[in-house]
Amino acid sequence: MKACNHNNSGSAMTDSHEFDLVVLGATGFTGQLLAEYLLGRHGVDGSLRWALAGRSEDKLKKVREQLGEDAGGLELIVADSYDRSSLDALVERTGAVCSTVGPYALHGSDLVAACAASGTDYCDLTGEVPWMRRMLDEHEDTARDSGARLVHCCGFDSIPSDLGVWFLQQQAMERFGRPMSRIRMGVERMRGTMSGGTAASMINIIEETRRDSETAKVAKNPYALCPPDMRQGPRQPYVKGPQFDQHLDSWLSPFVMAAINTRIVHRAHALQGRPWGDEFLYDEAMMTGRGFSGRRRAWTWGLGLAGFALGASFGPTRKLLARRVLPKPGEGPGPEAREKGFYRLLFDGRNEHGEAMRVRVAGDRDPGYGSTAKMLGEAAFTLAKGPGLDDLPGGFWTPSTAMAETLKSRLVEHAGLTFECLDS
Repeated sequence: MKACNHNNSGSAMTDSHEFDLVVLGATGFTGQLLAEYLLGRHGVDGSLRWALAGRSEDKLKKVREQLGEDAGGLELIVADSYDRSSLDALVERTGAVCSTVGPYALHGSDLVAACAASGTDYCDLTGEVPWMRRMLDEHEDTARDSGARLVHCCGFDSIPSDLGVWFLQQQAMERFGRPMSRIRMGVERMRGTMSGGTAASMINIIEETRRDSETAKVAKNPYALCPPDMRQGPRQPYVKGPQFDQHLDSWLSPFVMAAINTRIVHRAHALQGRPWGDEFLYDEAMMTGRGFSGRRRAWTWGLGLAGFALGASFGPTRKLLARRVLPKPGEGPGPEAREKGFYRLLFDGRNEHGEAMRVRVAGDRDPGYGSTAKMLGEAAFTLAKGPGLDDLPGGFWTPSTAMAETLKSRLVEHAGLTFECLDS
């Protein structure tokens, strides 16, 4: 898919860089999974010139040792998220940076600024909407001028949603000659666990929105990540509690990632000039099944999510959750749990002509970690090496608007994802 709406062109990657890609945050839980995946896919002396970065050399050496003998020649770079000079030195050595240093609102801002200023490509797996909005507002113009291509949300948040909607619309155009004006994604099945990094990010977002009313407004706006002149639109649907959907033939309950994924989908739509119509609607929900048991599961899931949100909204209970209930940063599911994880997402599209289109996006492994590490690895490789991105201008993109077809092919071939067109 060709990008649009920007005037600057050309790739930020040049042969003058020492590395194609540097992974910052390699000593964290997800960073180590990503390093393991990249090593298995590309080795050390292959076509991808890459390195690991973090603030502790000793911890980096430990990660390299744990990766095994094949990682012996992997370069290590000491860089601190709070030391801008070390970040400036880092980005000058590489064509692209992949960051896993969440919560990004606490640890990620200086790196984005450094990449935007230097023309270095960047990707991450954040799901922090208020922080992404700040980065867009502060660095979009700089990135356009420098040629830096920056892509947030390259994990389970929000590649399956972003590419799933893109794939559905591609199929709709081929079959009907027009797009779907209303799409709902239902999580058919999913097995996964939460890591400490994700828990810390969720708690940080809740704290920010409680402290600042403007941040809360950004978090609630479905168009918050769209360009400034496109931050309004039709009222978007949102599954707040149990309800039955006739098209999906299932009871629904709120999906915790919907507040992130929907914003990315609407940004992707806006960056393309809203080809799916000014009244395009999109939302996401958990599918809990039919009948009494489906309704009961919808209520159980919804009440559990509401209880967590309520507990995280008040200081004392928020601290209790962080100390006693939620996993700590650096913790996450073990190998067996990651292997047993999976997800299956159903996208149902409709338009005003009575036409319908369905696609399914599925992935193996734990969605937040096993699958995310593979998705992030393929997104980082695609951004760093292409092909197909030479004409992509600088600026902030979504996975689909930056590299849809190339990334989808790599995800199917290497990362355990499937994109399937179903009967309407």
